[in-house]
Amino acid sequence: MTLTRTFGLILAGAALPLGGCVYNGGQKYVPNASDLAAQEAAAAPAAAEKKAKNVILFIGDGMGISTITAARIYAGQKRGQSGEEYVLPFEKFDNVALVKTYNTNAQVPDSAGTATAMHSGKKTSIGVLGVGPEAKRADCASALANPLPLLGEEVKQRGLALGIVSTARITHATPASVYARSADRNWEADAAIPEEERGKGCKDIATQLIGSSFEVALGGGLGAFYGSDVGGRRSEATANLPGLWAARTGGTFVRDKDALAAAPTDKPVLGLFSGSHMTYMAERMDGSDKGASEPTLTEMTSQAIARLKTDPQGYYLMVESGRIDHGHHAGKAGFALEETVEFANAIQYAIENTDPEETLIMVTADHSHVFTIAGYPRRGNDILGLVVPPEGDISNPDEPTLAQDGKPYTTLGYWNGPGALHDHSERPAPETGVNAQQQAAIPLRSETHADEDVALYAQGPGAEKARGVIEQNVVYDIIRSAFGWE
Repeated sequence: MTLTRTFGLILAGAALPLGGCVYNGGQKYVPNASDLAAQEAAAAPAAAEKKAKNVILFIGDGMGISTITAARIYAGQKRGQSGEEYVLPFEKFDNVALVKTYNTNAQVPDSAGTATAMHSGKKTSIGVLGVGPEAKRADCASALANPLPLLGEEVKQRGLALGIVSTARITHATPASVYARSADRNWEADAAIPEEERGKGCKDIATQLIGSSFEVALGGGLGAFYGSDVGGRRSEATANLPGLWAARTGGTFVRDKDALAAAPTDKPVLGLFSGSHMTYMAERMDGSDKGASEPTLTEMTSQAIARLKTDPQGYYLMVESGRIDHGHHAGKAGFALEETVEFANAIQYAIENTDPEETLIMVTADHSHVFTIAGYPRRGNDILGLVVPPEGDISNPDEPTLAQDGKPYTTLGYWNGPGALHDHSERPAPETGVNAQQQAAIPLRSETHADEDVALYAQGPGAEKARGVIEQNVVYDIIRSAFGWE
Protein backbone atom coordinates (compact mmCIF):
# COMPACT_ATOMS: atom_id res chain seq x y z
CA MET A 1 0.00 0.00 0.00
CA THR A 2 1.37 3.44 -0.95
CA LEU A 3 1.96 6.22 1.60
CA THR A 4 -0.59 8.41 -0.16
CA ARG A 5 -3.30 5.74 0.00
CA THR A 6 -2.50 5.01 3.65
CA PHE A 7 -2.75 8.70 4.57
CA GLY A 8 -6.05 8.96 2.67
CA LEU A 9 -7.53 6.06 4.58
CA ILE A 10 -6.47 7.63 7.89
CA LEU A 11 -8.23 10.86 6.94
CA ALA A 12 -11.34 8.97 5.85
CA GLY A 13 -11.36 7.03 9.11
CA ALA A 14 -11.02 10.24 11.10
CA ALA A 15 -13.79 12.01 9.20
CA LEU A 16 -16.43 9.30 9.42
CA PRO A 17 -16.97 9.40 13.18
CA LEU A 18 -17.64 13.14 12.88
CA GLY A 19 -20.86 12.57 10.98
CA GLY A 20 -19.35 10.93 7.91
CA CYS A 21 -18.94 14.31 6.15
CA VAL A 22 -16.11 15.60 4.00
CA TYR A 23 -15.67 19.32 3.24
CA ASN A 24 -14.16 20.31 -0.05
CA GLY A 25 -14.00 23.94 -1.07
CA GLY A 26 -16.77 24.80 1.35
CA GLN A 27 -19.12 22.15 -0.07
CA LYS A 28 -20.47 19.60 2.38
CA TYR A 29 -20.51 16.01 1.04
CA VAL A 30 -22.28 13.13 2.76
CA PRO A 31 -20.99 9.73 1.56
CA ASN A 32 -23.62 7.20 0.56
CA ALA A 33 -23.68 3.49 1.42
CA SER A 34 -21.65 2.42 -1.62
CA ASP A 35 -18.95 4.95 -0.79
CA LEU A 36 -18.72 3.64 2.76
CA ALA A 37 -18.53 0.04 1.51
CA ALA A 38 -15.71 0.96 -0.87
CA GLN A 39 -13.81 2.67 1.94
CA GLU A 40 -14.22 -0.34 4.20
CA ALA A 41 -13.10 -2.71 1.46
CA ALA A 42 -10.00 -0.60 0.80
CA ALA A 43 -9.10 -0.57 4.48
CA ALA A 44 -9.76 -4.31 5.02
CA PRO A 45 -6.90 -6.83 4.73
CA ALA A 46 -6.75 -8.87 1.54
CA ALA A 47 -8.83 -12.05 1.58
CA ALA A 48 -6.84 -15.21 2.25
CA GLU A 49 -5.88 -17.11 -0.88
CA LYS A 50 -8.04 -20.22 -1.27
CA LYS A 51 -6.10 -23.44 -0.88
CA ALA A 52 -6.64 -26.74 -2.64
CA LYS A 53 -7.73 -29.78 -0.69
CA ASN A 54 -6.82 -32.01 -3.64
CA VAL A 55 -4.45 -31.78 -6.59
CA ILE A 56 -4.55 -33.92 -9.72
CA LEU A 57 -1.64 -33.70 -12.16
CA PHE A 58 -2.35 -35.23 -15.58
CA ILE A 59 0.81 -35.88 -17.60
CA GLY A 60 0.49 -36.80 -21.25
CA ASP A 61 3.87 -38.37 -21.91
CA GLY A 62 5.15 -36.86 -25.14
CA MET A 63 1.99 -34.76 -25.63
CA GLY A 64 3.49 -31.74 -27.35
CA ILE A 65 1.50 -28.92 -28.92
CA SER A 66 1.35 -30.67 -32.30
CA THR A 67 -0.04 -33.79 -30.61
CA ILE A 68 -2.73 -31.73 -28.87
CA THR A 69 -3.67 -30.05 -32.15
CA ALA A 70 -3.84 -33.33 -34.09
CA ALA A 71 -5.75 -35.03 -31.25
CA ARG A 72 -8.26 -32.16 -31.17
CA ILE A 73 -8.94 -32.62 -34.87
CA TYR A 74 -8.99 -36.41 -34.59
CA ALA A 75 -11.41 -36.36 -31.65
CA GLY A 76 -13.69 -33.95 -33.49
CA GLN A 77 -13.67 -36.08 -36.63
CA LYS A 78 -14.55 -39.16 -34.60
CA ARG A 79 -17.65 -37.20 -33.59
CA GLY A 80 -18.59 -36.38 -37.17
CA GLN A 81 -17.21 -32.83 -37.15
CA SER A 82 -14.62 -31.34 -39.46
CA GLY A 83 -12.37 -31.48 -36.40
CA GLU A 84 -10.60 -28.14 -36.29
CA GLU A 85 -13.37 -26.47 -34.29
CA TYR A 86 -13.44 -29.17 -31.60
CA VAL A 87 -12.14 -28.35 -28.13
CA LEU A 88 -10.54 -30.91 -25.83
CA PRO A 89 -11.79 -30.74 -22.23
CA PHE A 90 -8.62 -29.28 -20.75
CA GLU A 91 -8.43 -26.61 -23.46
CA LYS A 92 -11.36 -24.92 -21.72
CA PHE A 93 -9.25 -24.17 -18.64
CA ASP A 94 -8.67 -20.44 -18.10
CA ASN A 95 -5.04 -20.69 -17.02
CA VAL A 96 -2.33 -21.71 -19.49
CA ALA A 97 1.46 -21.55 -19.42
CA LEU A 98 4.33 -22.67 -21.62
CA VAL A 99 6.85 -24.95 -19.93
CA LYS A 100 10.57 -25.27 -20.72
CA THR A 101 11.55 -28.93 -20.63
CA TYR A 102 15.34 -29.20 -20.99
CA ASN A 103 17.39 -31.32 -18.58
CA THR A 104 20.45 -29.93 -16.85
CA ASN A 105 22.76 -31.79 -19.22
CA ALA A 106 20.48 -32.25 -22.24
CA GLN A 107 18.92 -29.79 -24.66
CA VAL A 108 16.30 -32.39 -25.63
CA PRO A 109 15.09 -34.14 -22.48
CA ASP A 110 13.95 -37.56 -21.37
CA SER A 111 11.02 -38.42 -19.12
CA ALA A 112 13.13 -39.19 -16.05
CA GLY A 113 14.66 -35.75 -15.83
CA THR A 114 11.45 -33.93 -16.73
CA ALA A 115 9.23 -35.91 -14.35
CA THR A 116 11.78 -35.43 -11.58
CA ALA A 117 11.58 -31.67 -12.13
CA MET A 118 7.81 -31.75 -11.62
CA HIS A 119 7.96 -33.98 -8.53
CA SER A 120 11.06 -32.62 -6.77
CA GLY A 121 11.20 -28.94 -7.71
CA LYS A 122 14.67 -29.31 -9.22
CA LYS A 123 15.82 -29.89 -12.75
CA THR A 124 18.26 -32.76 -13.09
CA SER A 125 20.20 -34.86 -15.58
CA ILE A 126 18.80 -37.07 -18.28
CA GLY A 127 18.12 -40.64 -17.20
CA VAL A 128 18.08 -40.27 -13.40
CA LEU A 129 15.15 -40.17 -10.97
CA GLY A 130 14.82 -38.16 -7.76
CA VAL A 131 18.51 -37.30 -7.52
CA GLY A 132 20.30 -34.06 -8.31
CA PRO A 133 22.40 -33.20 -11.36
CA GLU A 134 25.58 -33.81 -9.34
CA ALA A 135 24.80 -37.53 -9.39
CA LYS A 136 26.47 -39.60 -12.08
CA ARG A 137 24.12 -41.81 -14.01
CA ALA A 138 24.30 -45.51 -13.06
CA ASP A 139 26.54 -44.67 -10.08
CA CYS A 140 24.84 -45.77 -6.85
CA ALA A 141 27.08 -43.87 -4.43
CA SER A 142 26.67 -40.52 -6.15
CA ALA A 143 22.89 -40.99 -6.32
CA LEU A 144 22.71 -41.72 -2.59
CA ALA A 145 24.77 -38.59 -1.93
CA ASN A 146 22.47 -36.31 -3.91
CA PRO A 147 18.84 -37.05 -3.02
CA LEU A 148 16.06 -34.64 -3.97
CA PRO A 149 12.74 -34.20 -2.15
CA LEU A 150 9.90 -36.32 -3.49
CA LEU A 151 6.39 -34.92 -3.66
CA GLY A 152 4.93 -38.36 -2.96
CA GLU A 153 6.84 -38.57 0.32
CA GLU A 154 5.74 -35.11 1.45
CA VAL A 155 2.12 -35.84 0.59
CA LYS A 156 2.14 -38.81 2.95
CA GLN A 157 4.14 -37.02 5.65
CA ARG A 158 1.50 -34.29 5.70
CA GLY A 159 -1.31 -36.81 6.11
CA LEU A 160 -2.84 -36.74 2.62
CA ALA A 161 -3.76 -39.71 0.44
CA LEU A 162 -1.58 -40.56 -2.55
CA GLY A 163 -2.52 -42.03 -5.92
CA ILE A 164 -0.38 -43.00 -8.93
CA VAL A 165 -1.92 -44.09 -12.24
CA SER A 166 -0.21 -44.87 -15.55
CA THR A 167 -0.77 -46.83 -18.74
CA ALA A 168 2.99 -47.46 -18.79
CA ARG A 169 4.82 -49.73 -16.38
CA ILE A 170 4.25 -48.37 -12.88
CA THR A 171 8.05 -48.46 -12.49
CA HIS A 172 8.56 -46.41 -15.66
CA ALA A 173 10.15 -42.96 -15.40
CA THR A 174 7.10 -40.72 -14.98
CA PRO A 175 5.15 -42.70 -12.36
CA ALA A 176 8.40 -43.63 -10.58
CA SER A 177 9.26 -39.94 -10.15
CA VAL A 178 6.46 -39.69 -7.56
CA TYR A 179 8.02 -42.20 -5.15
CA ALA A 180 11.52 -43.30 -6.22
CA ARG A 181 15.15 -42.20 -6.35
CA SER A 182 17.40 -44.03 -8.77
CA ALA A 183 20.79 -43.54 -10.35
CA ASP A 184 19.31 -44.96 -13.54
CA ARG A 185 15.70 -44.97 -14.74
CA ASN A 186 16.27 -48.47 -16.13
CA TRP A 187 16.83 -50.00 -12.68
CA GLU A 188 13.19 -51.06 -12.54
CA ALA A 189 13.99 -54.55 -11.21
CA ASP A 190 17.01 -55.63 -9.18
CA ALA A 191 18.36 -57.72 -12.06
CA ALA A 192 18.74 -54.50 -14.07
CA ILE A 193 21.28 -53.06 -11.62
CA PRO A 194 24.81 -53.79 -12.87
CA GLU A 195 26.72 -56.31 -10.79
CA GLU A 196 29.34 -53.76 -9.79
CA GLU A 197 26.65 -51.41 -8.37
CA ARG A 198 24.80 -54.00 -6.28
CA GLY A 199 25.26 -54.08 -2.53
CA LYS A 200 25.99 -50.37 -2.29
CA GLY A 201 22.62 -49.39 -0.82
CA CYS A 202 20.59 -48.58 -3.95
CA LYS A 203 17.19 -50.24 -4.30
CA ASP A 204 15.51 -51.03 -7.59
CA ILE A 205 12.39 -49.02 -8.42
CA ALA A 206 9.89 -51.86 -7.90
CA THR A 207 11.29 -52.47 -4.41
CA GLN A 208 10.95 -48.78 -3.63
CA LEU A 209 7.29 -48.81 -4.68
CA ILE A 210 6.28 -51.69 -2.43
CA GLY A 211 8.22 -50.10 0.43
CA SER A 212 6.51 -46.72 0.03
CA SER A 213 3.14 -45.54 1.30
CA PHE A 214 0.24 -44.97 -1.08
CA GLU A 215 -3.49 -45.55 -1.30
CA VAL A 216 -3.70 -46.31 -5.03
CA ALA A 217 -1.06 -47.44 -7.56
CA LEU A 218 -2.37 -48.68 -10.91
CA GLY A 219 -0.54 -49.45 -14.13
CA GLY A 220 1.43 -52.04 -16.04
CA GLY A 221 4.74 -53.73 -15.34
CA LEU A 222 4.22 -57.08 -13.57
CA GLY A 223 7.63 -58.27 -14.75
CA ALA A 224 9.62 -56.04 -12.40
CA PHE A 225 7.80 -57.45 -9.35
CA TYR A 226 8.19 -61.21 -9.91
CA GLY A 227 10.94 -63.72 -10.45
CA SER A 228 11.39 -66.09 -13.35
CA ASP A 229 9.13 -68.73 -11.82
CA VAL A 230 6.14 -66.69 -13.00
CA GLY A 231 7.77 -64.97 -15.97
CA GLY A 232 9.21 -61.98 -14.13
CA ARG A 233 12.57 -60.23 -14.36
CA ARG A 234 13.77 -60.25 -10.75
CA SER A 235 17.02 -61.98 -9.86
CA GLU A 236 15.35 -64.31 -7.34
CA ALA A 237 13.26 -66.86 -9.21
CA THR A 238 10.58 -67.04 -6.52
CA ALA A 239 10.33 -63.28 -5.89
CA ASN A 240 6.81 -62.00 -5.25
CA LEU A 241 6.86 -58.31 -4.32
CA PRO A 242 3.08 -57.78 -4.53
CA GLY A 243 2.63 -60.55 -1.98
CA LEU A 244 5.13 -58.88 0.36
CA TRP A 245 3.36 -55.55 -0.09
CA ALA A 246 -0.08 -57.00 0.68
CA ALA A 247 1.26 -58.74 3.79
CA ARG A 248 2.87 -55.53 5.05
CA THR A 249 0.00 -53.15 4.36
CA GLY A 250 -3.14 -55.27 4.43
CA GLY A 251 -3.87 -53.87 0.97
CA THR A 252 -5.37 -55.60 -2.03
CA PHE A 253 -3.33 -56.62 -5.07
CA VAL A 254 -5.31 -56.92 -8.31
CA ARG A 255 -4.47 -57.96 -11.88
CA ASP A 256 -7.61 -57.16 -13.89
CA LYS A 257 -10.36 -54.56 -14.03
CA ASP A 258 -13.01 -56.77 -12.42
CA ALA A 259 -10.79 -57.41 -9.39
CA LEU A 260 -10.06 -53.68 -9.18
CA ALA A 261 -13.77 -52.84 -9.15
CA ALA A 262 -14.37 -55.42 -6.42
CA ALA A 263 -11.43 -54.42 -4.19
CA PRO A 264 -12.29 -52.87 -0.80
CA THR A 265 -12.28 -49.09 -0.90
CA ASP A 266 -11.05 -48.68 2.67
CA LYS A 267 -7.68 -50.38 2.05
CA PRO A 268 -4.76 -49.59 -0.27
CA VAL A 269 -4.87 -51.13 -3.72
CA LEU A 270 -2.02 -52.07 -6.04
CA GLY A 271 -3.04 -52.96 -9.57
CA LEU A 272 -0.64 -54.34 -12.18
CA PHE A 273 -2.54 -55.23 -15.32
CA SER A 274 0.08 -56.34 -17.84
CA GLY A 275 3.56 -57.80 -18.01
CA SER A 276 5.00 -54.56 -19.38
CA HIS A 277 3.17 -51.48 -20.66
CA MET A 278 -0.60 -51.68 -20.97
CA THR A 279 -2.31 -52.36 -24.29
CA TYR A 280 -2.67 -49.50 -26.78
CA MET A 281 -6.21 -48.21 -27.20
CA ALA A 282 -5.82 -48.66 -30.97
CA GLU A 283 -5.09 -52.36 -30.47
CA ARG A 284 -8.26 -52.72 -28.41
CA MET A 285 -10.24 -51.47 -31.41
CA ASP A 286 -9.18 -54.21 -33.83
CA GLY A 287 -11.96 -56.62 -32.90
CA SER A 288 -9.74 -58.95 -30.87
CA ASP A 289 -9.89 -59.41 -27.10
CA LYS A 290 -6.39 -58.01 -26.61
CA GLY A 291 -6.32 -55.92 -23.45
CA ALA A 292 -9.92 -56.80 -22.63
CA SER A 293 -9.12 -57.54 -18.99
CA GLU A 294 -7.24 -54.28 -18.52
CA PRO A 295 -9.01 -51.14 -17.24
CA THR A 296 -8.83 -48.09 -19.45
CA LEU A 297 -7.12 -44.93 -18.26
CA THR A 298 -10.55 -43.43 -17.54
CA GLU A 299 -11.54 -46.48 -15.50
CA MET A 300 -8.31 -46.32 -13.50
CA THR A 301 -8.79 -42.59 -12.94
CA SER A 302 -12.35 -43.10 -11.73
CA GLN A 303 -11.25 -45.83 -9.33
CA ALA A 304 -8.45 -43.66 -8.00
CA ILE A 305 -10.67 -40.62 -7.41
CA ALA A 306 -13.39 -42.71 -5.75
CA ARG A 307 -10.87 -44.18 -3.30
CA LEU A 308 -8.82 -41.07 -2.62
CA LYS A 309 -11.71 -38.68 -2.06
CA THR A 310 -12.72 -40.55 1.12
CA ASP A 311 -9.64 -39.13 2.86
CA PRO A 312 -10.76 -36.08 4.89
CA GLN A 313 -7.32 -34.47 4.59
CA GLY A 314 -7.35 -34.51 0.79
CA TYR A 315 -5.12 -36.17 -1.79
CA TYR A 316 -2.53 -35.89 -4.55
CA LEU A 317 -3.10 -37.93 -7.71
CA MET A 318 -0.75 -38.23 -10.67
CA VAL A 319 -2.28 -39.69 -13.84
CA GLU A 320 0.00 -40.46 -16.78
CA SER A 321 -0.97 -41.41 -20.29
CA GLY A 322 2.31 -43.14 -20.93
CA ARG A 323 1.61 -44.67 -24.31
CA ILE A 324 1.16 -41.40 -26.20
CA ASP A 325 4.94 -41.35 -26.06
CA HIS A 326 5.32 -44.93 -27.21
CA GLY A 327 3.04 -44.44 -30.19
CA HIS A 328 5.22 -41.57 -31.33
CA HIS A 329 8.45 -43.51 -30.78
CA ALA A 330 7.02 -46.20 -33.08
CA GLY A 331 6.20 -43.54 -35.68
CA LYS A 332 2.50 -44.42 -35.40
CA ALA A 333 0.56 -41.20 -35.04
CA GLY A 334 -2.80 -42.97 -34.94
CA PHE A 335 -1.73 -44.92 -31.86
CA ALA A 336 -0.56 -41.73 -30.14
CA LEU A 337 -3.78 -39.88 -31.00
CA GLU A 338 -6.03 -42.67 -29.73
CA GLU A 339 -4.11 -42.57 -26.44
CA THR A 340 -4.54 -38.80 -26.30
CA VAL A 341 -8.29 -39.07 -26.85
CA GLU A 342 -8.54 -41.54 -23.97
CA PHE A 343 -6.38 -39.21 -21.88
CA ALA A 344 -8.90 -36.43 -22.59
CA ASN A 345 -11.72 -38.77 -21.52
CA ALA A 346 -9.99 -39.39 -18.20
CA ILE A 347 -9.56 -35.64 -17.68
CA GLN A 348 -13.23 -35.07 -18.47
CA TYR A 349 -14.15 -37.65 -15.86
CA ALA A 350 -12.02 -35.85 -13.28
CA ILE A 351 -13.58 -32.49 -14.15
CA GLU A 352 -17.09 -33.89 -13.71
CA ASN A 353 -16.36 -35.80 -10.51
CA THR A 354 -14.38 -33.32 -8.43
CA ASP A 355 -15.26 -30.00 -6.83
CA PRO A 356 -13.53 -27.14 -8.70
CA GLU A 357 -13.61 -25.09 -5.51
CA GLU A 358 -11.33 -27.53 -3.71
CA THR A 359 -9.48 -29.45 -6.44
CA LEU A 360 -6.65 -28.12 -8.60
CA ILE A 361 -6.46 -30.00 -11.90
CA MET A 362 -3.39 -29.50 -14.07
CA VAL A 363 -2.72 -31.01 -17.48
CA THR A 364 0.72 -30.97 -19.06
CA ALA A 365 3.37 -33.04 -20.83
CA ASP A 366 6.89 -33.98 -19.86
CA HIS A 367 8.26 -33.29 -23.34
CA SER A 368 7.30 -33.13 -27.00
CA HIS A 369 8.11 -35.21 -30.10
CA VAL A 370 9.39 -34.49 -33.62
CA PHE A 371 5.83 -34.79 -34.91
CA THR A 372 4.48 -32.45 -37.58
CA ILE A 373 1.17 -31.38 -39.13
CA ALA A 374 1.74 -29.88 -42.55
CA GLY A 375 1.00 -29.76 -46.27
CA TYR A 376 -1.99 -27.37 -46.80
CA PRO A 377 -4.80 -29.93 -46.46
CA ARG A 378 -8.38 -28.72 -46.80
CA ARG A 379 -10.55 -27.96 -43.80
CA GLY A 380 -11.88 -31.22 -42.35
CA ASN A 381 -9.35 -33.36 -44.23
CA ASP A 382 -8.83 -36.77 -42.62
CA ILE A 383 -6.08 -36.03 -40.10
CA LEU A 384 -4.68 -39.55 -40.61
CA GLY A 385 -5.02 -39.37 -44.38
CA LEU A 386 -3.35 -37.92 -47.46
CA VAL A 387 -3.18 -34.19 -48.04
CA VAL A 388 -6.09 -33.07 -50.23
CA PRO A 389 -5.99 -29.36 -51.14
CA PRO A 390 -8.66 -26.80 -50.26
CA GLU A 391 -11.55 -26.50 -52.70
CA GLY A 392 -10.84 -23.89 -55.34
CA ASP A 393 -7.13 -23.91 -54.60
CA ILE A 394 -6.18 -25.94 -57.67
CA SER A 395 -8.01 -27.18 -60.74
CA ASN A 396 -8.50 -30.75 -59.49
CA PRO A 397 -9.26 -30.37 -55.78
CA ASP A 398 -10.58 -33.88 -55.17
CA GLU A 399 -7.26 -35.62 -55.73
CA PRO A 400 -4.41 -35.73 -53.19
CA THR A 401 -1.63 -33.20 -53.61
CA LEU A 402 1.46 -34.72 -55.20
CA ALA A 403 5.03 -34.15 -54.11
CA GLN A 404 7.86 -33.57 -56.58
CA ASP A 405 8.30 -37.33 -56.90
CA GLY A 406 4.75 -37.60 -58.22
CA LYS A 407 3.41 -39.37 -55.12
CA PRO A 408 0.99 -38.16 -52.44
CA TYR A 409 1.97 -37.46 -48.85
CA THR A 410 0.24 -37.41 -45.48
CA THR A 411 -0.65 -34.49 -43.25
CA LEU A 412 1.15 -36.09 -40.29
CA GLY A 413 4.80 -37.05 -40.30
CA TYR A 414 8.00 -37.25 -38.28
CA TRP A 415 11.42 -35.66 -38.58
CA ASN A 416 13.05 -38.97 -37.63
CA GLY A 417 12.09 -42.52 -36.73
CA PRO A 418 11.43 -46.04 -38.00
CA GLY A 419 9.30 -44.78 -40.90
CA ALA A 420 12.30 -43.06 -42.50
CA LEU A 421 12.91 -43.15 -46.22
CA HIS A 422 16.27 -44.77 -46.97
CA ASP A 423 16.03 -44.00 -50.67
CA HIS A 424 14.04 -40.87 -51.37
CA SER A 425 14.09 -41.57 -55.10
CA GLU A 426 12.07 -44.71 -54.44
CA ARG A 427 9.65 -43.33 -51.85
CA PRO A 428 6.67 -45.65 -51.51
CA ALA A 429 3.12 -44.38 -51.35
CA PRO A 430 2.46 -43.52 -47.69
CA GLU A 431 0.21 -45.56 -45.42
CA THR A 432 -2.90 -43.97 -43.93
CA GLY A 433 -5.28 -44.71 -41.06
CA VAL A 434 -4.95 -45.52 -37.37
CA ASN A 435 -2.45 -48.36 -37.88
CA ALA A 436 -0.22 -46.51 -40.34
CA GLN A 437 3.43 -45.78 -39.70
CA GLN A 438 4.07 -42.26 -40.95
CA GLN A 439 7.02 -41.46 -43.15
CA ALA A 440 10.05 -39.73 -41.61
CA ALA A 441 13.18 -37.98 -42.81
CA ILE A 442 16.02 -39.41 -40.69
CA PRO A 443 16.29 -43.19 -40.20
CA LEU A 444 16.28 -44.14 -36.53
CA ARG A 445 15.09 -47.29 -34.82
CA SER A 446 12.94 -45.15 -32.50
CA GLU A 447 11.62 -41.65 -33.13
CA THR A 448 13.01 -39.09 -30.69
CA HIS A 449 11.74 -36.48 -28.29
CA ALA A 450 11.75 -32.78 -29.19
CA ASP A 451 12.65 -29.73 -27.12
CA GLU A 452 9.98 -27.14 -27.86
CA ASP A 453 7.99 -25.90 -24.88
CA VAL A 454 4.96 -27.89 -23.80
CA ALA A 455 1.68 -26.49 -22.48
CA LEU A 456 0.36 -26.46 -18.93
CA TYR A 457 -3.41 -26.06 -18.43
CA ALA A 458 -4.88 -25.49 -14.97
CA GLN A 459 -8.17 -24.91 -13.17
CA GLY A 460 -9.06 -24.74 -9.48
CA PRO A 461 -7.40 -23.23 -6.41
CA GLY A 462 -3.89 -22.05 -7.27
CA ALA A 463 -4.43 -22.35 -11.03
CA GLU A 464 -3.71 -18.65 -11.56
CA LYS A 465 0.00 -19.38 -11.13
CA ALA A 466 -0.01 -21.33 -14.40
CA ARG A 467 0.80 -18.45 -16.73
CA GLY A 468 3.66 -17.09 -18.79
CA VAL A 469 6.73 -19.11 -19.74
CA ILE A 470 8.01 -21.17 -16.82
CA GLU A 471 10.67 -23.69 -15.97
CA GLN A 472 9.36 -27.22 -15.59
CA ASN A 473 10.30 -27.46 -11.91
CA VAL A 474 7.86 -24.60 -11.21
CA VAL A 475 5.03 -27.14 -11.63
CA TYR A 476 6.18 -28.56 -8.27
CA ASP A 477 6.04 -25.08 -6.73
CA ILE A 478 2.50 -24.54 -8.05
CA ILE A 479 1.36 -27.79 -6.46
CA ARG A 480 2.90 -27.01 -3.08
CA SER A 481 1.55 -23.47 -3.16
CA ALA A 482 -1.94 -24.73 -3.96
CA PHE A 483 -1.78 -26.99 -0.90
CA GLY A 484 -0.60 -24.03 1.18
CA TRP A 485 2.83 -25.56 1.87
CA GLU A 486 4.93 -22.54 0.93
